[in-house]
Amino acid sequence: MQLPEVLLWQALRGAKTGIKFRRQHPVGPHVVDFFAREPSLIIEVDGEAHERGNRPERDELRDRFLNENGYRVMRVRAVDVLQDLGAVVSSIIFLAERPLHHASHGPPPRSGEE
Repeated sequence: MQLPEVLLWQALRGAKTGIKFRRQHPVGPHVVDFFAREPSLIIEVDGEAHERGNRPERDELRDRFLNENGYRVMRVRAVDVLQDLGAVVSSIIFLAERPLHHASHGPPPRSGEE
């Protein structure tokens, strides 16, 4: 694992988030960076290589397969993990706590904004 993945794993593992994650977990023909069975959530940490060559197309096909099989895929940039790990973890928890049909909604309104 690269440094951003190690840092994210340290933040996600165990009961720190209240969500059980597995790392380097097989899902169909793919091995995903982080997997949480209960919310059907996959986290992929994308480094610079994901922006080059045919990698974007490969990632799109992989995400389509995972989505079609009932999983939500959250891609986070490695640089974001390095720059603000807390914000990345908060966004992962926020997404994991929302049912699949609410995944496209933003955060709940703040008090008095309904």
